[in-house]
Amino acid sequence: MSLTFENISLTVNGERHIFETNFTFEKATMNVLLGATLSGKTTLMRLMAGLEKPTTGRILWNGEDVTGKRVQDRDIAFIYQQFINYPSLSVYKNIASPLRVMKKSNNEIEEKVKKWADLMKLTPFLERRPLELSGGQQQRCALARALIKEAGLVLMDEPLANLDYKLREELREEIPKIFEQSGAIFVYATTEAEEALLLGGNTATLHEGCITQFGNTSSLYHQPKDTVTASIFSNPPMNFLKFNKTNEKMIFADGTVTAPIKNIPDGDFVAGFRPNHLELNHSNSNAIKFDATLITTEITGSETYLHMDHQDKKWVGLIHGVHELPLGEDISVYLDPGHMFIFDQNGSLVHSANATKGWV
Repeated sequence: MSLTFENISLTVNGERHIFETNFTFEKATMNVLLGATLSGKTTLMRLMAGLEKPTTGRILWNGEDVTGKRVQDRDIAFIYQQFINYPSLSVYKNIASPLRVMKKSNNEIEEKVKKWADLMKLTPFLERRPLELSGGQQQRCALARALIKEAGLVLMDEPLANLDYKLREELREEIPKIFEQSGAIFVYATTEAEEALLLGGNTATLHEGCITQFGNTSSLYHQPKDTVTASIFSNPPMNFLKFNKTNEKMIFADGTVTAPIKNIPDGDFVAGFRPNHLELNHSNSNAIKFDATLITTEITGSETYLHMDHQDKKWVGLIHGVHELPLGEDISVYLDPGHMFIFDQNGSLVHSANATKGWV
């Protein structure tokens, strides 16, 4: 079982929505589409489902060209951000409805509804109607109805976006379990880097209709191939600062001079680092000190987001704990150089964070 895009692109009214795309999703894999709103995630899913016809290229399912095949003739289940249930039917009848359309026997329907109701923790609510359920239970009902078909390709377009934090966390834990039991190809769209890491599997990062990188999720997080991918796979986006390496010294654009890095030639580079690696107090003797102006803070309860101006760049720091700092004041932040990614002037990765052998 596999899904392959061969040179797929999509142009609408002269505007390119998806640039030429090639990939293969294999059987029993979790594949995350990670990118900002309007990056092309939903459009790619609609192409996979047959709801959009590509301008160029072919879509192969198990080696068969299904580019022009109707959506109802494809082996797919599509789960949307806006969960949809039949309000007049019980939870049992909602979950069973796809099997009734497929004319399955009553015994098979009974068996599969029980299986998916148990998995989704809906067994006590089978006789209720959807509007008598909580938001999370309603989404579980919609998930069960889609998954009971046991389709070979399961498309999930930000299915947890409209739920509150607690419900999102509960379902995020359950989706990998569902995936493990199904053996299907799962494709899950999200704007959140943390969600991609939690789901694991493979991730494709998207930017303005282009897949910038595709591979093992953990590998992409630790080895983004360029600044675009690094920013996509960081929440908030990665901070950047230019520097020059001369005679084994790193001279940053703000005048800071710090410890050298081995294994890269002299020249101009860009350092990138994630917001959670900035600190208000250094915990490493090699930490680099940067001065910035604090613009605003966001306190979440356990963490504080610091929005800063550094030279001509907007930086964000994600600091553990509650910090009430005077706005408009100059502050100092510290960075362990081991957390730096180094990119060349074209934005390509030349040295990844935590590759400690490269640092003196």
